[in-house]
Amino acid sequence: MQTLEAIAQRRSIRKFKDTPVTDEQIRSLLHAATLAPSGKNAQPWRFVVVRGEKRAEMAAVMRAGMENLKALGVNLGSSPWTVQIMERAPVTIFVFNDDMTLENGEKPLTAQDMVFNSVAVQSIGASIQNLLLAAHDMGLGTLWICDVFFAYPELCTWLGETHQMIAAVSVGYPDETPSARPRKSVDDVTRWI
Repeated sequence: MQTLEAIAQRRSIRKFKDTPVTDEQIRSLLHAATLAPSGKNAQPWRFVVVRGEKRAEMAAVMRAGMENLKALGVNLGSSPWTVQIMERAPVTIFVFNDDMTLENGEKPLTAQDMVFNSVAVQSIGASIQNLLLAAHDMGLGTLWICDVFFAYPELCTWLGETHQMIAAVSVGYPDETPSARPRKSVDDVTRWI
């Protein structure tokens, strides 16, 4: 598959078949993710793969975190639906920033820290996009998930992670074929100087 074709055809998948994703496939996706460009070649991405029986545990932890926020009056948005998707997907990969720990996040960041963190997060975003495109090329579907922030501390504790969580990606064989979502035109988002 050509790169531009993969970019144009990739869709966010919210319904997955029960077909398992092999360890070899997951490793191929993670390898593609690690080939992304990163500022100063820091390669700040770290991954935690959740699959099998641990999916139900993951979902329970996320629901508990969501309930904690709901009790505080926080609007949970689409997160109740997202946790169902995560629970049904054969694999969910959590993506962390190895350059930032939760301990760092408790103290004010210097201007230099903020620059380095922004660079790391952009690098990790590129790695996630590589993973999504590689999955599409392999016939797999993915969903890039930020609703994990509704259970951030609970999930980090359950995963045994002290690093900054950036996102999660659910992976599996798609059981739907969504059509393309509307996009703004290049002219609407570009200013030439």
